[in-house]
Amino acid sequence: MSLLSLPLLDRAPFAARFEHVLTHTDISTLQINIGRLCNIACNHCHIESSPARNGPQDNMDEPTARRVVEWALRHDMIRTIDFTGGSPEMNPNYRWMVEAFAAAGRHVMTRCNPTLIGHTRRGGAEEYSWVPSFYARHTLEVIASMPCYLEENVDHQRGHGAYNASIKGLLALNACGYGRKPELRLNLVYNPIGPSLPPAQDPLEAEYKRELKRRFGIEFNQLWTITNMPISRWRHELEREGRLEAYMEQLIDAFNAATLEGLMCRHQINVGPDGRVYDCDFNLALNLRSPGLERAYLWDTSLGDWLGRSIGTADHCYGCTAGAGSSCGGALV
Repeated sequence: MSLLSLPLLDRAPFAARFEHVLTHTDISTLQINIGRLCNIACNHCHIESSPARNGPQDNMDEPTARRVVEWALRHDMIRTIDFTGGSPEMNPNYRWMVEAFAAAGRHVMTRCNPTLIGHTRRGGAEEYSWVPSFYARHTLEVIASMPCYLEENVDHQRGHGAYNASIKGLLALNACGYGRKPELRLNLVYNPIGPSLPPAQDPLEAEYKRELKRRFGIEFNQLWTITNMPISRWRHELEREGRLEAYMEQLIDAFNAATLEGLMCRHQINVGPDGRVYDCDFNLALNLRSPGLERAYLWDTSLGDWLGRSIGTADHCYGCTAGAGSSCGGALV
C-alpha cells in the first residue's frame, strides 16, 4: 500500500508535501548507529536487530569507528553523541569510543536495552554486568527501552522473559545511582503495543513512576513516548494482519504541523555502521540516504554541507508528525 493509492483529501505522500520545506536548521547531535547486533529481537524494531546480526556488514568496525570519532571531535558544534543500535554495548568498539567522547567533554547518550545487563553466557556468567558502572563512570545519559510496566505487554513485544530481565537491569542502574543522582539521568522509552499512537507523555510518565516505584522501588527521570514506525518488522506484522492501511490513515489524520520545528532530523546527523550518512535512524533502516550525499561517508562531509540542506522524507515520516509528535527524545509538543 502506498499513500499514492489512498483516495483521501490532502493525503499526498510526505515527500511531496514537504520537499524543500524540511531542512537542517542546526546540527548539534551526532547519532551513531554502531550496529544491528542485539541479544533480543523485538517485533517493533525498525532496524531489525537480533542475535543473528553479527556479521561485519551489520556492525561498525574499528577503522570506521576511529574515523567517526575523529570527525566528531573536529567539529565543536557537535555537543551530543547519541549511541544506538542494536545493543551498542555488544560492539567491541563501544567502550573506547565512549571514553574518547567523554574525555573531550561531549555529552554522551546511549540507547540501552536493559535486558542486556543481566545477559548470561552458556554456563551462567553475566557477560554485561560491567555496563551500569561503566555508564556511571563516564556520566552517560541512559535511555532504556521499557514499553510498559506490565509483564504481559513487555513480553508480547520483546519476547518471553524480557520483562523480568528489564526489571533486573533497571534495578542495577538504580544501584549505581541512575535515576537517583542528578548527574546520572535515566530515561525510559515507551512504544505502543499495537497500531495506535502513544498516549499523552506526562500522565503516562506519572503512571510509570508510581507503578515501578510501588512494585520494585525503581526510579527514573523521564518517560519518552515514541511512535512505532510503519517500516521493517512492524510494517510486515501490520501487512500480515491487514492493518497497515488503517494505521497509515491514522498517522496521516493525526498530522500536527507544530511538530515540524522540533523533528530530530533537523538537528542531527545519523551515521550508520559503515560510515554512510542519513537524516535519521529510520531513514537508515530504509537505506534512504541524505539527499545530495548519497555516496558520502561522514568523513567526506563538513557541517557546512548539512546546514540548510533538504532532508530525505518518505511516508514513514508521518509517524514522527502525528499527534504530539515523536522523536528520539519522545513527544515534541
